Amino acid sequence: MNNKEFNKEKLIEYWIDGSDDDFETMIAMFDSKRFNWSLFIGHLMIEKLLKANYVKVKLDYPPFIHNLLRLAEKADLELTDDRKEQLVTITAFNINTRYDDYKMSFKQRCTPDFTSEWIDKLKELRLWIKQLILQ
Repeated sequence: MNNKEFNKEKLIEYWIDGSDDDFETMIAMFDSKRFNWSLFIGHLMIEKLLKANYVKVKLDYPPFIHNLLRLAEKADLELTDDRKEQLVTITAFNINTRYDDYKMSFKQRCTPDFTSEWIDKLKELRLWIKQLILQ
């Protein structure tokens, strides 16, 4: 697409709507005890919000990347060390769920307590990024 077709508001809405849908799916996966998949979807949820924020800040289409820390940095987000670490860990959820050599060890790591703790962190990140987008 060229920038003549660029509609900032519609593009932000597109990414937020996708993220909201992923939020519901993340919760459904958690409720059905598919813990590794709930965290995978949590990664997608945060990625889409970061892309919406990128559109808001840069007035351009977001890059085709899945690394959450890189995406946040490209949008000039000010991040605490804790948030940086969270984004790195959440990015690993994407890789660990996709690739068979990591899948089994990650699935074993995704206990109800581990997953619940990360779902809470994902929820907090979601609210923080949405506030940045909507202000």
